[in-house]
Amino acid sequence: MIPNPIRTVLSSMQRHRVRALLMGGQACVLYGAAEFSRDTDFAIFARPANLKRLRAALAELQAAVIAIPPFDLRYLRRGHAVHFRCRVPGASGLRIDVMTRMRGVAPFPTLWRRRTTVRLPGRLVVQLLSLPDLVQAKKTQRDKDWPMLRRLVEAHYFAHRGAARPEHRQFWFCELRTADLLVEVARRWPGAARRASVGRPLLRWALRARPTALEKALAREEAAERAADRRYWEPLERELATLRRTRRSHQARSAGTK
Repeated sequence: MIPNPIRTVLSSMQRHRVRALLMGGQACVLYGAAEFSRDTDFAIFARPANLKRLRAALAELQAAVIAIPPFDLRYLRRGHAVHFRCRVPGASGLRIDVMTRMRGVAPFPTLWRRRTTVRLPGRLVVQLLSLPDLVQAKKTQRDKDWPMLRRLVEAHYFAHRGAARPEHRQFWFCELRTADLLVEVARRWPGAARRASVGRPLLRWALRARPTALEKALAREEAAERAADRRYWEPLERELATLRRTRRSHQARSAGTK
């Protein structure tokens, strides 16, 4: 169930025809892996015309930038998230985060082509990151993202294992993070598992039905992704730190002239 404040935001984005893809916790809810979140996260198409439509939606929501960076195309294109807080009645206090570039995730035009469309009551149409793209976006250094990533893939597996298509099996071999389930899918489709093991070597432990070794390999895989995400964010965090110092300096000078 999408709470009413979230619906207010989604309705505004739809009304202003903003090309945006819902991601984060609210997308997880719609994919059946519930996550409580008071934020609404979007991947957006970072082009001037679309940003103009986004500004109109944000104005309707009485949403103002909080923290840094400012709402500027150059920061979005470098990979920063821009954060807003709504003040409109019905969604007051709700935070909106927008990004256009994420580590390991395809460019927005590709994300848009393979998006998932969900129709909710009240003629509300929501465009989501596809499930594989959402899973990829969750491979961060944050502790909370890994259990959710696991639940997303498990929910898809339990929903589709009875009538699995080739693309489903490929997704599970690439993204399942539960040792017992990986052993199960490798037992059911050993040929596909062997082919997938070229890109994900830990599947060899699944083919041998070695869950303990598989758990250790999954932990190493997660650690490598977390480390890669830290490396990705290091230069962006340095840039944010510079922006904070600059803003404090300007504020101090302004206070001194009063």
